[in-house]
Amino acid sequence: MASPRKLSHLVLQTNRREAMRDWYCTVLGAEVLHENKFICFVSYDDEHHRVAFIDPGPLADKAPSEGKTARAGGEVGLHHMAFTYAGLDDLADNYRRLKALDIRPHRCVNHGVTTSMYYYDPDRNQVELLVDNFETAIEGQDYMRRRSASDKNPVGIDFDPDELATRVAAGLRVQELVDINA
Repeated sequence: MASPRKLSHLVLQTNRREAMRDWYCTVLGAEVLHENKFICFVSYDDEHHRVAFIDPGPLADKAPSEGKTARAGGEVGLHHMAFTYAGLDDLADNYRRLKALDIRPHRCVNHGVTTSMYYYDPDRNQVELLVDNFETAIEGQDYMRRRSASDKNPVGIDFDPDELATRVAAGLRVQELVDINA
């Protein structure tokens, strides 16, 4: 059976098309490739569009999820979308850039396989910005296969993004972030 080669794009339904466009262009370093009053296409790489925003008319707002865990989120639908950075330096640099713009993650977690920062977009969708903690995809897959229900940290451990950015600036290597269950 043939499998897809990559995740092509995400399309978000919103009544805040301009705010969503601006937020994603800022957060991902994307640019608008096409836009009209109903739809907007943006990309941050060579893809014709990575994220699109459609405004089909009145929509109900997503309920705030302050203080709720992923298990008790209270609603169906998209949990989060994730964007991978090339390395820790890129993730830390982007964190500092967004912090200066007052865009801050609501949670930062070292999942073992990834080091991740979770943000809310203007429609309160969660957006994960991450770096893989393994040099190759097969090493990451092997790590996931070895995990068990008895792991001390099944989801991962929270971290302070300022502390991570400081450690990265001091030479922290991604390989030092792998074993969170030790």
